[in-house]
Amino acid sequence: MRFLSETSADGVRERLFLLGEIPGVLWTPEGAVGARPLIVMGHGGGQHKKAPGVLVRARRFVVECGFAVVAVDVPAHGDRPKVEEFDRIVAENQARVEAGEELAPLIADFQALVARRTVPEWRAVVDAVQGVAHVGAGPVGYWGVSLGCGLGVPFVAAEPRVRAAVLGLGGALATAEDAARITVPVEFLVQWDDERVPRDQSLALFDALGSAEKSLHAHPGLHGEIPGFELDSAVRFFARHLR
Repeated sequence: MRFLSETSADGVRERLFLLGEIPGVLWTPEGAVGARPLIVMGHGGGQHKKAPGVLVRARRFVVECGFAVVAVDVPAHGDRPKVEEFDRIVAENQARVEAGEELAPLIADFQALVARRTVPEWRAVVDAVQGVAHVGAGPVGYWGVSLGCGLGVPFVAAEPRVRAAVLGLGGALATAEDAARITVPVEFLVQWDDERVPRDQSLALFDALGSAEKSLHAHPGLHGEIPGFELDSAVRFFARHLR
């Protein structure tokens, strides 16, 4: 793990890093000493590790909870090179949608493909970040919606260090089997009028979660219209389960 730069502002220390070919960012409280919980954040499709929504949430988790937060660029996103196979699939899927096929199954298949590469990368990132002295081997949480849910469900299912997760804006077509292996507490976000993920698929994914403690947070609106107060709920949720 090689740190590339460091800045501090408003009590948050931000360090950009490379782990092999994986570009990432680690946020911690300024002047932090000793171990603390770590939240892994998955960005949405077409976004990157410092997308505005990721940045706002990361700073809240650091400032209000004293946690460390890490985010990395998913393959073919952000500072990572294009993947010819992914570009080809996206183009083919666009043509198939224009020809009348449903979008949701195509998204699910693509996310399952990306997850096979992403899950081992994220587990390696957790290994590396927990080796930093002011992060340490504390409990881990996960936050991710949309693409971050499609990749996050198999990650949470595979990673025993994760103690709690906020997921949502995702469907069951590709991840129901992984969801059944998740037993940690989950908050699950659904946009009732989601134009990308059919409502029945979102509800099926929530139902598939094997967690004894899970809550469904459903709101009217389109895919990207999660209410701002859901961030307040996520802060309370992680503070309760990771401290």
